[in-house]
Amino acid sequence: MARVALVTGGSRGIGAAISTALNEAGYTVAATYAGNDEAAADFTRKTGIATYKWSVADYDACVEGIGKVEADLGPIDVLVNNAGITRDGMFHKMTRQQWSEVIGTNLDGLFNMTHPIWSGMRARSFGRIINISSINGQKGQMGQANYSAAKAGDIGFTKALAQEGAFKGITVNAICPGYIATDMVMAVPEKVRENIIAQIPVGRLGEPSEIARCVVFLASDEAGFINGSTLTANGGQYVS
Repeated sequence: MARVALVTGGSRGIGAAISTALNEAGYTVAATYAGNDEAAADFTRKTGIATYKWSVADYDACVEGIGKVEADLGPIDVLVNNAGITRDGMFHKMTRQQWSEVIGTNLDGLFNMTHPIWSGMRARSFGRIINISSINGQKGQMGQANYSAAKAGDIGFTKALAQEGAFKGITVNAICPGYIATDMVMAVPEKVRENIIAQIPVGRLGEPSEIARCVVFLASDEAGFINGSTLTANGGQYVS
């Protein structure tokens, strides 16, 4: 029986690439989304991957949603915590709401999704948890104190939980993408994109499929000795 993978924010952007790559690698995949019904329906129509709607910032919604996925597809073997939002602003102008929304989705969301799945993985003595952090969680970014804090927290969460899960056959790793050619990045003015690319030694933006391939590897049996690691995929823009 194929292993079951759940990808949060899995119907668009990097998440869609991850869901598709896992599906092509033989996993039974479920993708969550928070709001864009049309995009989710289109993604399912094109790929055959089931989509489920809930907010990862809501613990009770996560418990209920995970229950539906497992009832439909079976126990979750691979969890990819990819869902994330931005609410950018210079700190002196940042509101509590901007801070709380980003922390709620990008950091609390990891607890809300992982906690209900953790006991089952322990009981089955297998699990793969892959947390999508960010280059800006490693180096920080002006105007993103909330986002950088959350993404740095994702890395700390990864390192701690990896130590707890190891003896139960569960690995927990993080991926820190750099600037990737998603719809969001491609929508910024061309001059801004040029300035970003000028900071990337390989001279281009990353592709969503390049992040997806990292996920597929970390989810595999062959990656069983990789645990608590942070994999950077940023074209050399930041070396840690």
